[in-house]
Amino acid sequence: MPTPGHPLPGPSDTTTSPSLTARAHSFNTVAAQYAANRPSYPPALFDAIEETAGRSFAGARVADIGAGTGIATALLHRRGAEIVAVEPGDGMAAEFRRAHPGIPLVRGDGNALPLADASADFVTYAQAWHWTDPARALPEAFRVLRPGGALALWWNLEAEDVPWIAEQTDRVRRYYGDAVVAAWGSRGAPGPRTSALPAFTAALDAATAGGPTPHCVRELVRWSRRVPVDTHLANLGSHSIFLVHGPDRSAAFLAEERDHLLRRFPDGVVEEVYDVELLVTTTVS
Repeated sequence: MPTPGHPLPGPSDTTTSPSLTARAHSFNTVAAQYAANRPSYPPALFDAIEETAGRSFAGARVADIGAGTGIATALLHRRGAEIVAVEPGDGMAAEFRRAHPGIPLVRGDGNALPLADASADFVTYAQAWHWTDPARALPEAFRVLRPGGALALWWNLEAEDVPWIAEQTDRVRRYYGDAVVAAWGSRGAPGPRTSALPAFTAALDAATAGGPTPHCVRELVRWSRRVPVDTHLANLGSHSIFLVHGPDRSAAFLAEERDHLLRRFPDGVVEEVYDVELLVTTTVS
């Protein structure tokens, strides 16, 4: 274990990013950790989706894609949605079924949805759109949506205008290397200081070439939660950038990071601050 205050070794000589598939499948080994420690989403996010879409989740048919352990799915269900979850991963699906036995779950992914045409009022992706191939996933979402239905994508982004969060991001960057951290935001996934909007709008233009392009609305919703340092570290360690580089390498970083955080937060409680980036596209009625 690193000595408190001692710098960790720098990034390894290999800066090649693990494959997207390896990163996507990495969550299946830590599904319980993911469910217990990842942040949820604020009510204001779902209010914003309803306002933009022009209809309530209550009584709506919703397909939540890449549902994972069901963090967002359960919130949508509580708002009265008639919801079905779609999840490709074995470990995540098992955790979902354990935690939410009353919510329907089918196996599949956004590139080939196991859902009928025009069967949903909303298609949602919470922290999951970046694992798709947009050239396939966009037509699939539009196929499943009813006329006037809405595709909603969102991600919790760390608020890097908060000094301790910016400092932590810099430590991650120094440890894993710029190339690896940049790949954290590849394929349209918001990573440090990035937005999903440019990649999504480019994919939207390509998918609707020759026809009207649906309008995309972007909003940011800020919220925070106070959690013990160990919960914050377990949340951090459940991200793919840590999972795909092996438990020993990640454990070394997280042990040193715990020392940094306890010096910053001597009461052992961290306030995580997030900006939820929300993209909503409504189909033509």
